[in-house]
Amino acid sequence: MKQQYVFTTLSFLILFVLNCSTTLAQGPAAAPAAPTTPVAAAPAPSGPTNVTKILEKAGQFTLFIRLLKSTQVANQLLGQLNNSNNGMTIFAPTDNAFASLKSGTLNSLTDEQKVELVQFHIVPTYLSSTQFQTISNPLRTQAGDSGDGKFPLNITTSGNSVNMTSGLTNTSVSGTIYTDGQLAVYQIDQVLRPMQIFDPRPPAPAPAPAKSKKKKAAVVADSPDETPADNNKAATLQNVALLGVAAVVAAIYL
Repeated sequence: MKQQYVFTTLSFLILFVLNCSTTLAQGPAAAPAAPTTPVAAAPAPSGPTNVTKILEKAGQFTLFIRLLKSTQVANQLLGQLNNSNNGMTIFAPTDNAFASLKSGTLNSLTDEQKVELVQFHIVPTYLSSTQFQTISNPLRTQAGDSGDGKFPLNITTSGNSVNMTSGLTNTSVSGTIYTDGQLAVYQIDQVLRPMQIFDPRPPAPAPAPAKSKKKKAAVVADSPDETPADNNKAATLQNVALLGVAAVVAAIYL
Protein backbone atom coordinates (compact mmCIF):
# COMPACT_ATOMS: atom_id res chain seq x y z
CA MET A 1 0.00 0.00 0.00
CA LYS A 2 2.77 2.36 0.90
CA GLN A 3 4.62 1.55 -2.31
CA GLN A 4 1.53 2.22 -4.41
CA TYR A 5 1.10 5.63 -2.76
CA VAL A 6 4.72 6.56 -3.49
CA PHE A 7 4.38 5.47 -7.11
CA THR A 8 1.23 7.55 -7.63
CA THR A 9 2.86 10.62 -6.09
CA LEU A 10 5.91 10.31 -8.34
CA SER A 11 3.67 9.96 -11.41
CA PHE A 12 1.87 13.25 -10.60
CA LEU A 13 5.20 15.04 -10.11
CA ILE A 14 6.53 13.79 -13.42
CA LEU A 15 3.37 14.92 -15.29
CA PHE A 16 3.53 18.37 -13.60
CA VAL A 17 7.18 18.87 -14.62
CA LEU A 18 6.50 17.82 -18.19
CA ASN A 19 3.49 20.18 -18.45
CA CYS A 20 5.50 23.18 -17.15
CA SER A 21 8.35 22.48 -19.59
CA THR A 22 5.97 22.41 -22.55
CA THR A 23 4.33 25.71 -21.53
CA LEU A 24 7.68 27.49 -21.08
CA ALA A 25 8.98 26.22 -24.47
CA GLN A 26 5.99 27.59 -26.38
CA GLY A 27 6.32 31.13 -24.89
CA PRO A 28 3.72 33.88 -25.36
CA ALA A 29 1.73 33.88 -28.58
CA ALA A 30 3.06 36.31 -31.22
CA ALA A 31 0.92 39.38 -31.88
CA PRO A 32 -0.78 39.43 -35.32
CA ALA A 33 1.00 41.53 -37.92
CA ALA A 34 -0.54 44.92 -38.58
CA PRO A 35 -2.17 45.21 -42.03
CA THR A 36 -0.15 47.29 -44.54
CA THR A 37 -1.70 50.07 -46.62
CA PRO A 38 -0.57 50.18 -50.26
CA VAL A 39 1.12 53.48 -51.25
CA ALA A 40 -0.24 55.07 -54.42
CA ALA A 41 2.38 55.83 -57.07
CA ALA A 42 3.00 59.52 -57.68
CA PRO A 43 1.66 60.69 -61.07
CA ALA A 44 4.31 61.25 -63.67
CA PRO A 45 4.96 64.96 -64.22
CA SER A 46 3.42 66.28 -67.43
CA GLY A 47 5.94 67.43 -70.02
CA PRO A 48 6.22 71.01 -71.26
CA THR A 49 3.89 72.16 -74.01
CA ASN A 50 5.69 71.42 -77.26
CA VAL A 51 4.14 72.77 -80.45
CA THR A 52 6.18 70.63 -82.83
CA LYS A 53 5.22 67.43 -80.99
CA ILE A 54 1.56 68.45 -81.17
CA LEU A 55 1.85 68.98 -84.91
CA GLU A 56 3.82 65.75 -85.40
CA LYS A 57 1.08 63.81 -83.63
CA ALA A 58 -1.58 65.44 -85.80
CA GLY A 59 0.28 64.63 -89.02
CA GLN A 60 0.37 66.48 -92.41
CA PHE A 61 2.35 69.45 -91.05
CA THR A 62 5.90 68.36 -92.00
CA LEU A 63 6.87 71.54 -93.87
CA PHE A 64 5.53 73.89 -91.20
CA ILE A 65 7.40 71.90 -88.51
CA ARG A 66 10.56 72.17 -90.60
CA LEU A 67 10.18 75.95 -90.80
CA LEU A 68 9.51 76.21 -87.06
CA LYS A 69 12.74 74.37 -86.31
CA SER A 70 15.00 75.95 -88.95
CA THR A 71 14.00 79.49 -87.91
CA GLN A 72 14.38 78.69 -84.16
CA VAL A 73 10.79 79.85 -83.62
CA ALA A 74 10.00 76.42 -82.15
CA ASN A 75 12.45 77.03 -79.29
CA GLN A 76 11.00 80.49 -78.68
CA LEU A 77 7.49 79.04 -78.44
CA LEU A 78 8.67 76.36 -76.02
CA GLY A 79 10.11 79.00 -73.71
CA GLN A 80 7.14 81.36 -73.98
CA LEU A 81 4.53 78.69 -73.32
CA ASN A 82 6.30 77.11 -70.34
CA ASN A 83 7.82 80.14 -68.62
CA SER A 84 4.85 82.51 -68.61
CA ASN A 85 1.09 82.60 -68.36
CA ASN A 86 0.70 84.25 -71.75
CA GLY A 87 -1.59 82.54 -74.20
CA MET A 88 -0.94 81.86 -77.86
CA THR A 89 -2.81 80.95 -81.05
CA ILE A 90 -1.18 79.25 -84.04
CA PHE A 91 -2.61 78.90 -87.54
CA ALA A 92 -0.83 75.86 -89.00
CA PRO A 93 -0.79 75.43 -92.81
CA THR A 94 -0.91 71.83 -94.03
CA ASP A 95 1.67 70.28 -96.36
CA ASN A 96 -0.86 70.68 -99.20
CA ALA A 97 -1.03 74.39 -98.41
CA PHE A 98 2.73 74.73 -98.96
CA ALA A 99 2.52 72.58 -102.08
CA SER A 100 0.09 75.10 -103.61
CA LEU A 101 2.71 77.88 -103.42
CA LYS A 102 4.61 78.79 -106.55
CA SER A 103 7.65 76.56 -107.03
CA GLY A 104 10.75 77.96 -105.32
CA THR A 105 8.81 80.42 -103.16
CA LEU A 106 10.36 79.38 -99.85
CA ASN A 107 13.87 79.10 -101.29
CA SER A 108 13.64 82.67 -102.58
CA LEU A 109 13.12 84.07 -99.08
CA THR A 110 15.90 85.34 -96.85
CA ASP A 111 16.37 83.91 -93.35
CA GLU A 112 14.74 87.02 -91.88
CA GLN A 113 11.75 86.70 -94.20
CA LYS A 114 11.29 83.04 -93.26
CA VAL A 115 11.16 84.03 -89.58
CA GLU A 116 8.58 86.72 -90.37
CA LEU A 117 6.52 84.25 -92.42
CA VAL A 118 6.35 81.79 -89.51
CA GLN A 119 5.63 84.54 -86.98
CA PHE A 120 2.80 85.82 -89.18
CA HIS A 121 0.96 82.56 -88.39
CA ILE A 122 1.24 83.12 -84.61
CA VAL A 123 -0.98 85.41 -82.53
CA PRO A 124 0.46 86.24 -79.06
CA THR A 125 -2.88 85.71 -77.31
CA TYR A 126 -5.12 82.70 -76.75
CA LEU A 127 -8.19 82.71 -79.00
CA SER A 128 -10.96 80.19 -78.51
CA SER A 129 -13.30 79.39 -81.37
CA THR A 130 -15.96 81.70 -79.91
CA GLN A 131 -13.57 84.65 -79.52
CA PHE A 132 -13.11 84.95 -83.29
CA GLN A 133 -16.50 86.65 -83.42
CA THR A 134 -15.45 89.55 -81.18
CA ILE A 135 -11.83 90.28 -82.12
CA SER A 136 -10.73 93.68 -83.45
CA ASN A 137 -9.15 93.89 -86.89
CA PRO A 138 -6.44 94.05 -88.01
CA LEU A 139 -5.18 91.30 -85.74
CA ARG A 140 -1.60 91.76 -84.58
CA THR A 141 0.71 88.76 -85.05
CA GLN A 142 4.21 88.06 -83.80
CA ALA A 143 5.53 89.35 -87.14
CA GLY A 144 4.93 92.90 -85.92
CA ASP A 145 3.32 95.94 -87.54
CA SER A 146 -0.30 95.22 -88.47
CA GLY A 147 -0.67 98.40 -90.50
CA ASP A 148 -1.85 98.44 -94.11
CA GLY A 149 0.88 97.16 -96.39
CA LYS A 150 2.84 95.52 -93.54
CA PHE A 151 1.54 92.45 -91.68
CA PRO A 152 -2.23 92.95 -91.42
CA LEU A 153 -4.38 89.89 -90.63
CA ASN A 154 -8.13 90.37 -90.76
CA ILE A 155 -10.55 87.72 -89.47
CA THR A 156 -14.30 87.54 -90.05
CA THR A 157 -16.88 84.93 -89.12
CA SER A 158 -20.00 83.68 -90.86
CA GLY A 159 -21.92 81.20 -88.75
CA ASN A 160 -19.37 78.56 -87.73
CA SER A 161 -16.95 79.55 -90.48
CA VAL A 162 -13.82 81.54 -89.56
CA ASN A 163 -12.34 83.35 -92.56
CA MET A 164 -9.08 85.27 -92.71
CA THR A 165 -7.16 87.40 -95.18
CA SER A 166 -3.64 88.80 -95.31
CA GLY A 167 -4.35 91.08 -98.25
CA LEU A 168 -2.85 88.45 -100.58
CA THR A 169 -4.23 85.19 -99.14
CA ASN A 170 -7.83 84.31 -98.37
CA THR A 171 -8.42 81.13 -96.38
CA SER A 172 -10.40 79.76 -93.45
CA VAL A 173 -9.95 77.61 -90.36
CA SER A 174 -10.62 74.01 -91.35
CA GLY A 175 -10.17 72.32 -87.98
CA THR A 176 -8.97 72.50 -84.38
CA ILE A 177 -5.75 70.57 -83.74
CA TYR A 178 -5.18 71.39 -80.06
CA THR A 179 -6.54 73.63 -77.33
CA ASP A 180 -5.92 73.71 -73.57
CA GLY A 181 -6.94 77.21 -72.49
CA GLN A 182 -3.45 78.61 -73.01
CA LEU A 183 -2.48 77.32 -76.45
CA ALA A 184 -4.78 76.94 -79.45
CA VAL A 185 -3.62 75.39 -82.73
CA TYR A 186 -5.90 75.62 -85.77
CA GLN A 187 -5.50 74.05 -89.20
CA ILE A 188 -5.63 76.25 -92.30
CA ASP A 189 -5.43 75.13 -95.94
CA GLN A 190 -3.46 78.08 -97.37
CA VAL A 191 -0.16 79.66 -96.35
CA LEU A 192 -0.80 83.20 -95.10
CA ARG A 193 1.35 85.44 -97.32
CA PRO A 194 2.01 88.85 -95.70
CA MET A 195 2.22 91.86 -98.00
CA GLN A 196 5.48 93.03 -96.42
CA ILE A 197 7.24 89.95 -97.86
CA PHE A 198 5.37 89.05 -101.03
CA ASP A 199 4.17 92.45 -102.24
CA PRO A 200 6.23 95.17 -100.55
CA ARG A 201 5.17 98.68 -101.39
CA PRO A 202 7.84 101.23 -102.39
CA PRO A 203 8.48 103.92 -99.80
CA ALA A 204 6.62 107.16 -100.33
CA PRO A 205 8.78 109.88 -101.91
CA ALA A 206 9.98 112.59 -99.57
CA PRO A 207 8.10 115.91 -99.99
CA ALA A 208 9.98 118.63 -101.91
CA PRO A 209 11.30 121.43 -99.67
CA ALA A 210 9.27 124.66 -99.84
CA LYS A 211 10.97 127.50 -101.74
CA SER A 212 11.79 130.63 -99.76
CA LYS A 213 10.11 133.83 -101.00
CA LYS A 214 13.04 135.97 -99.86
CA LYS A 215 15.47 133.83 -101.80
CA LYS A 216 13.34 134.10 -104.90
CA ALA A 217 13.19 137.88 -104.60
CA ALA A 218 16.94 138.06 -104.25
CA VAL A 219 17.38 135.96 -107.34
CA VAL A 220 15.09 138.31 -109.27
CA ALA A 221 17.02 141.36 -108.03
CA ASP A 222 20.33 139.81 -108.98
CA SER A 223 19.13 138.75 -112.38
CA PRO A 224 17.74 141.79 -114.32
CA ASP A 225 16.01 141.26 -117.63
CA GLU A 226 18.72 143.23 -119.53
CA THR A 227 21.75 141.32 -120.72
CA PRO A 228 25.35 142.66 -120.55
CA ALA A 229 25.33 143.23 -124.33
CA ASP A 230 22.24 145.43 -124.06
CA ASN A 231 23.92 147.46 -121.30
CA ASN A 232 27.03 148.08 -123.40
CA LYS A 233 24.93 149.23 -126.39
CA ALA A 234 22.97 151.67 -124.24
CA ALA A 235 26.19 153.12 -122.79
CA THR A 236 27.62 153.69 -126.30
CA LEU A 237 24.50 155.52 -127.47
CA GLN A 238 24.56 157.68 -124.36
CA ASN A 239 28.18 158.68 -125.00
CA VAL A 240 27.42 159.60 -128.63
CA ALA A 241 24.52 161.78 -127.52
CA LEU A 242 26.71 163.60 -125.03
CA LEU A 243 29.38 164.28 -127.67
CA GLY A 244 26.71 165.67 -130.01
CA VAL A 245 25.40 168.05 -127.36
CA ALA A 246 28.92 169.21 -126.60
CA ALA A 247 29.58 169.92 -130.29
CA VAL A 248 26.42 172.03 -130.63
CA VAL A 249 27.28 174.11 -127.56
CA ALA A 250 30.81 174.67 -128.83
CA ALA A 251 29.54 175.87 -132.22
CA ILE A 252 27.23 178.43 -130.64
CA TYR A 253 29.89 180.07 -128.54
CA LEU A 254 32.51 179.99 -131.24
